[in-house]
Amino acid sequence: MTMISSLLGLFEETHHSHFDEHGYVVLGRLLSGGELSDLRRRTDDLMMGRVTIPGVAFQLDGKGDNYGKLEKRTFGPSEHTLDYRRIDELHNDPLYLSYMQHPVFRQLTRRYIGEDVSIFRSMFMNKPASGGTELPWHQDVGEGWGLDTTPATTVWTALDDATVESGCMQIAPGSHKLGILNARHFVSEKDQAKYCTPDKVIDLEVEAGEAVLIHNLTIHRSGLNTTDEPRRALSVAYMDAATRNTRNGDPFPIIFGKDALRPPVE
Repeated sequence: MTMISSLLGLFEETHHSHFDEHGYVVLGRLLSGGELSDLRRRTDDLMMGRVTIPGVAFQLDGKGDNYGKLEKRTFGPSEHTLDYRRIDELHNDPLYLSYMQHPVFRQLTRRYIGEDVSIFRSMFMNKPASGGTELPWHQDVGEGWGLDTTPATTVWTALDDATVESGCMQIAPGSHKLGILNARHFVSEKDQAKYCTPDKVIDLEVEAGEAVLIHNLTIHRSGLNTTDEPRRALSVAYMDAATRNTRNGDPFPIIFGKDALRPPVE
């Protein structure tokens, strides 16, 4: 199946200006109803063990809202349930890979990164109905990532409507200009008092199928899901293909450019 749709034309300069100024921009709807259904079904099949993709990692949702008490990740589902918090390495799944290589993302990464682009992470994020894990204020950088460069762009795609009630993202527009606040990922209480007060943050509500381009230094968080439906999303961090793992010097999967991953022809 081809996940590419032609719902957006050229990305306008006003959108680039908004991203440069505010550290995020809503790209609009990139997934049709049928494409959404396909990705939701595939994700359910992965969690329930009906489909197996080598190299895909799973993490169950915690038994409470404490981010510091998350379950360990496993390769392959540790149990058959729809209550997984995240699924990683989804570039190994041909269906998800096709969407990650959407021509709009090619256009954006060519502008902000260059011709040869890799991905640090490609993950499904889930806040199960009436629960989920509260994610504290943070930037998507840090020593724990083990990268020799700092990625600047992440595309976040809603697979369900993301509302305040379901735990949508909150962001601090313009905070990417502050630089890296903490090499350990999370924003200190002192900096939260400066940059994350109610008058400086917004609720980033988006509809299912819409994508958002976010600067990795933009401060953001998300709350619990208080609805009776899941709040699911796909998050992909794009970066320069020259980036290496600081622990072993290895490269990362190439998504655009020379030696890019290719979905099998069906």
